[in-house]
Amino acid sequence: MRHPLIILAAVLAAGGAAAAQQTSASGAGVVHAHADIKGEGITGTAEFVESQQGAGKIVNITVTVSGLKEGAHGVHLHAVGKCEAPFTSAGGHFDPGPSGNPDPDANHPFHMGDVPQLTAAANGKATMKIATTRVTLSDGPVSLFDSDGSAIIIHGNPDQGITGEPRSGVSGGPRIACGVIEKK
Repeated sequence: MRHPLIILAAVLAAGGAAAAQQTSASGAGVVHAHADIKGEGITGTAEFVESQQGAGKIVNITVTVSGLKEGAHGVHLHAVGKCEAPFTSAGGHFDPGPSGNPDPDANHPFHMGDVPQLTAAANGKATMKIATTRVTLSDGPVSLFDSDGSAIIIHGNPDQGITGEPRSGVSGGPRIACGVIEKK
């Protein structure tokens, strides 16, 4: 099954990006956020830009990281804005609502905070640009700025993109880097 954000990114690349750029070019209703990503030997940033697109909102996310081992790494938006090593302080995957399930491996890849893989080159550097309608930076039920904030986590292993048993590690295993998401 293709990840829903990858489908959205493909749609934007095919023509929706121009509409998003036109809306954000005016500056009206644009919200920005940032996270400094840190882990043992790992540094990076995540930039978030929310803009109006039609009747909804879209958040463009750019992640740039160095110091990773070569290959794919799971990346997720987590439910709590805390980054105390080993980063379990960030809670489970961001998935608010009465039917939400923040368990990182259960209900995966259907959490609001599930995003595509980050793939590092042999030099340990990786960049990912995606767009999502699963979260917002402004007020509302899927805002990353709820009462306890949110964080972005980089995992040590690839995200298998499947639902698994709790603590099975299918969503990327160990948390190797974290950044608290803050409004700019």
